[in-house]
Amino acid sequence: MVDLSSNWRQLSSKIEKPGTKKSNKSKAKQNHIRNSVEKDKHLLRLRDQRVNNDGSINAQPLEYTLWTTLGNKEIQKERIDKSPNHIIKPEKDRRKDVGRILAIDCEFVGVGPEKSSALARVTIVNFYGHVIMDEYVKPRQRVTDWRTWVSGISPWHLKFAIKFDDARAKVESILRDKILVGHALSNDLEKLQLSHPPTMIRDTSSFPLFKQFSSGKTPSLKKLTKDFLDLDIQTSEHNPIEDARATMLLYRLQKNQFETFSKSRK
Repeated sequence: MVDLSSNWRQLSSKIEKPGTKKSNKSKAKQNHIRNSVEKDKHLLRLRDQRVNNDGSINAQPLEYTLWTTLGNKEIQKERIDKSPNHIIKPEKDRRKDVGRILAIDCEFVGVGPEKSSALARVTIVNFYGHVIMDEYVKPRQRVTDWRTWVSGISPWHLKFAIKFDDARAKVESILRDKILVGHALSNDLEKLQLSHPPTMIRDTSSFPLFKQFSSGKTPSLKKLTKDFLDLDIQTSEHNPIEDARATMLLYRLQKNQFETFSKSRK
């Protein structure tokens, strides 16, 4: 009887307990899904950055000009190199720091029966165009109009979306005590349910010099970028990274005048 018990213990130790194999498969499946999502998310981020195998970036004119024009040296339109691509090496650089001047751009989708605008992506870049934040945001209401042809947002992107409250808190933390650059910023801030000190806002849509070129009307960012930088943006779906960089480049092109105008409004 003892021998039987001993043999049974040896045998039972080699037999998988019920559910063990299934559990391992389930865990492996979960890891596979998690890895696939992270891979897709990584590829999604790299899509806008155009990273090469060596880690260098194929920079477009907007990005390259912002990155290579140092300090407070004023950018000049005629010096903007409009070649299709430039290489930026992946070196550690203080130009990647947050800094005190940031540009923001948001993309929206339609929600609810009225298809009201709701935040779906928010991007923040620093003085040199380096991306500080780029997050897809899950709207609080059901999406009824993706507006993909403009927003570039599709259901697939919500796989990587963060909650609205998390996005709002993150943006609020980043923007605190910062000069904020953007185009029609009141709309972005309203959808983010945030406020920002008027003395810390530099809005390209209300800057007098820019409005002169639209007969006093609010100019589009696309038009300003073409008129003042001779660069084309928003040729298809909007890219908030590109748009945020465009507003920062416009600001830096007229930085002294922007600051003089801002002081006059205090």
